[in-house]
Amino acid sequence: MRSEEIGSGTLEHWTPEEVRNAYDRNEIVLIDVRAPQEYMVEKIEGALLSPIATFNPDKLPSQEGKRIVFYCGGGGRSRKAAVLTLGHGIDRIAHMEGGFGAWKQSGLPYVGTETMTGAQKKVG
Repeated sequence: MRSEEIGSGTLEHWTPEEVRNAYDRNEIVLIDVRAPQEYMVEKIEGALLSPIATFNPDKLPSQEGKRIVFYCGGGGRSRKAAVLTLGHGIDRIAHMEGGFGAWKQSGLPYVGTETMTGAQKKVG
């Protein structure tokens, strides 16, 4: 993981593998900031949805006990959500570098949609 200082806070950039390991150990809350349509087609199983279009850092769960990690399609929107969160009094927040695309490229499991039936299915 690498990090950078933004204002008075720290933005952490996690790799998909780091996210997967922490998620499997139940150490993080994973928040998808993509559009609802993207989330419905494919997502990381169990991730919460908070679209960047309506994102409000003041409504996030506490980080007591679990770190919050944002993700999106490629990393841009999750970085934006993280920077917004830092501006609302949180001093450390994380996002997944490369987003969901990097997650899939790493061969990590996710939930997709069967094109013929529309049913959800586990991939990977």
